[in-house]
Amino acid sequence: MNNEEPGFADYLFALLLYLLPHHLLSQVMYWITRCEWGPLKNLLIQQAIKWYDIDMELAAKPDPSAYRSFNDFFTRALRPDARPLAPEKNAVLCPVDGAVSQAGNIVGGRIVQAKGRDYSLEELVGGDSQLTQAFEEGSFTTIYLSPRDYHRIHMPLSGRLTKMIHVPGRLFSVSPSTTRTVPRLFSRNERVINVFETDAGPMAVIMVGAIFVASMDTVWAGTVTPRSRCVQHWSYGGEAPSPVELERGAEMGRFNMGSTVILLFGKDAVKWSDSLLPDGRVQMGRQIGVILER
Repeated sequence: MNNEEPGFADYLFALLLYLLPHHLLSQVMYWITRCEWGPLKNLLIQQAIKWYDIDMELAAKPDPSAYRSFNDFFTRALRPDARPLAPEKNAVLCPVDGAVSQAGNIVGGRIVQAKGRDYSLEELVGGDSQLTQAFEEGSFTTIYLSPRDYHRIHMPLSGRLTKMIHVPGRLFSVSPSTTRTVPRLFSRNERVINVFETDAGPMAVIMVGAIFVASMDTVWAGTVTPRSRCVQHWSYGGEAPSPVELERGAEMGRFNMGSTVILLFGKDAVKWSDSLLPDGRVQMGRQIGVILER
């Protein structure tokens, strides 16, 4: 759990991660999880269902053998009725299935990672001074997706995309163990920052990569994996092509293997629900906060 003190096993695991070739391992996993050879992909899918106790009755395609590859299974869609959306108009919807890592306010430009650890907002958003200012003294929540979770990401609020940023970096595991031990974990890992204009003002949905997660998809750009090792920016000004506007609850992206989502809102924009506590389970579509009157 993220509020526990790290133990010897946590530090040993973190040391191992420092030594591993993150991107090479992720490239190998990329090939394996996209292999369409029936015996291999069916074995991987069946083992994952068994190990992680995955409920296939919730899937749009409940037959495990119907998936083209392990990644096709891992990023599977759910039945339309599996994740009803909270009906309240001012509700902030949970974007994913997972477990809350931390939630709270951004204080002095710092975001809480785990007990005794924090990191810089400016570093998280790739050094973008405009975004740093927009979310200064705002609110954040961090949600961890385990391998058993549904891996598509949905809109917490209706919004118009204004900016996407790809920040290259490491691919440490983002498990609770490494969250407790690796300094500045989320601002060091590779990530895709998606910024929307909403009724609550600017909202950032940040997709943080992890080991074996070297590719992340958005519905407007497909797989976002630039070859450049520099920070890449894309602006969406509302001119041609058509602006990207997504309704609350609409799919906006997906992880190819498990990882973490960080939500950012500006100062006095939203209030998190009292039930949004570290280590608490959350589901896509449920209310995790409300928009404050502006």
